[in-house]
Amino acid sequence: MNALIDKTSELLYPSVEKLVKEIVAINHAWKAAGELFGNNSPLSISSRDLKTCLQVRLLRNYAPEKVYLIEDTEVEGEPLYSLCLREPIGNRLYAEHLPMRTAEKVLTDQELAKFKQK
Repeated sequence: MNALIDKTSELLYPSVEKLVKEIVAINHAWKAAGELFGNNSPLSISSRDLKTCLQVRLLRNYAPEKVYLIEDTEVEGEPLYSLCLREPIGNRLYAEHLPMRTAEKVLTDQELAKFKQK
């Protein structure tokens, strides 16, 4: 019975490490789908949206204690946030990029303010 509770808890409340690994894997899948089938293909769009959902889950569960949003000023083009990790996970310091326009669409103003705190 305890094993079932542990599995259920792990599914409902994944660790920060698990979420970051999933975000990175889905990000790679999204980029591959875009190259193979085009950025507007159903697989590409689905992968992008799943990555966003996982990033939002990471922020809502672990910000600002373990992860926070910071504007990435080094990229050109569309304004992006980086999901900055307070402690490295493996060799990663970030959980990929999140476009600002997407963050403003899926997060409340209060969440954005909280998640941008350092």
